[in-house]
Order: sequence, then structure tokens, then C-alpha cells
Amino acid sequence: MKKLLGIDEVGRGPWAGPLVVGACVLREPIEDLNDSKKLTAKRREKLAAEIHEKAYCGLGWVSATELDQLGLSDSLRKACREAVKAVQAQKPEFNEIIIDGTINFLSDTPLGRYVAVLPKADALVPEVSAASIIAKVARDNYMIELAKKYPKYGFEKHVGYGTALHRAALEKYGPCEEHRKSFRPIAELAHNIKAGQLGEKSAADYLVANGHKIIERNWKTKWCEIDIISEKDDILYFTEVKYRKRGNGLDAITSTKQKQMHFAAEMYLQKYQDKSARLAAIAVGGDYEVTNFLVLE
Repeated sequence: MKKLLGIDEVGRGPWAGPLVVGACVLREPIEDLNDSKKLTAKRREKLAAEIHEKAYCGLGWVSATELDQLGLSDSLRKACREAVKAVQAQKPEFNEIIIDGTINFLSDTPLGRYVAVLPKADALVPEVSAASIIAKVARDNYMIELAKKYPKYGFEKHVGYGTALHRAALEKYGPCEEHRKSFRPIAELAHNIKAGQLGEKSAADYLVANGHKIIERNWKTKWCEIDIISEKDDILYFTEVKYRKRGNGLDAITSTKQKQMHFAAEMYLQKYQDKSARLAAIAVGGDYEVTNFLVLE
């Protein structure tokens, strides 16, 4: 009689948070097991509690930092083996292992010869479904807790996946230590943020060289922000900096953007009622040289 150990991973593709692998040997049947992605969060939570009562369960974790160091394939192997060791420590009986997917992550271990790989096994094999559910619930709960430490990113809503909400937060605040720096979207964003910072420094240096005193850098409120606020000849300048590796960055200063700048300037000027003000824009090129300075109004 076959006694199965089921294995599945959760968190292969997110931009942030850990990779988690679940492993399960059922002691008794559990109804309504399915691919964790096809279940509601409430149903997953209920089933996860039942699985932990009625199965030998193990979880393997690889943090975002470890994943960056090891790469995805080695991270999957590491998490898979940790999950299996956690199950083995409970001394269950099993004579076959099914891993969801197409890769045998136990191939160079004594257990490798017992493995069968099966795409979509999390929807077909109850033990793999159970592994999928406990891994998903554990990882989601981790990300919900993580949101308390990093409330700006909305981890409790997207659990680290690449949603529009997540991208907007990254563009505003940059990545935190829980982001996977080796993943292309995060690496590209980090590069763009660094380029933008260097561009703003060049713009600030340009203003100082032309007689400005820098008052604020990256001034922001809940509703608006300004890259540089400077003063020259008793006039405050509210300057938007646009870095472009190629082309003219000032093309991005649309009428809508100017309205946003005007709103930000008005908010700032509430504490400087006696000051005159100007809106301005600076274009910085690929070599971080200022290519254009334009007073808008």
C-alpha cells in the first residue's frame, strides 16, 4: 500500500518575503483538499488547522536575503530538504514522495529514488494539496506580521507579490531588507532610485553653483512632494528634477505635473507668507550632467 509524502512550495515569484516549502504525510483523510490558490483565505486557515491535527507536517524556509545569495533553484532545494527533515523527525511511514512541478529537489539524497514529480499535483494529490495549504497559510501569516514592521508596503494585502500597489510603494519608498534584490523588478527599481538620487545631487550642486541656497531636499507630505526647495535673491524656487539616460527629461513636466508642483508649493508657503516663489525644473542627462534648467512660472 502506498503511503505518500507530498511536497509543494509557496512564494517562488514574489518580490519580497521568504520562500516556503511544505511537506505532509496524512494520518487520516481530510475532505475538500485542493490547490491552496483555489481556496479562500478563510477556508485555507480552517484546513491548515485540521491538517496540523491529522498529518505529519514540516515547513522549510528560505529568507529573501538567503534567496538572493543562493539563487532560486538552490533555495528550493534547501527549503524542500528542511521541510522533509521536519517531517522525518516525527517518524511517519511513507514509501513514495510526490513533488509538485517538474524538478526532483531530493535527487542527490537517499530519498531521491522514491520521488515522482507531477505538475499540478497540488490539485490532484491530497498530500501535496495539504503541503500547499500549510505553506501558503504560514507564509501569508508571516507577511501579515511583516506588515506591522514595514507598514508602508502593504504586505498584508499582496503578501509580497508584484501588484500595482506594491510597485507604487517601492517607487515611493525604495526596497526594504525583505525585498529580493536579485529579482529583476527590484534590481531595476533600485538602479533607477540610485540614478534618481545621483541626478538630484547633480541638480542641487548646479543650483548652489548658480547662487542658490538649498533649503530642503525631497520635502514631502502625505499629499505632495518637491525634489528641491532653494532660495536665491529672496525668492524660493520649487524645483522638480528629471533624470533621463536618454532624451529630454523636461518632457515629463506636463500641465498636470505643474499643477501638482503648484499645490506642493502653496502648502510649503503657508509658513513663508512673505516670500515670493517660482516653480522650476531641471533635466539631468545620462552622465549626471544638468542639461536644462527652466523656470516654469
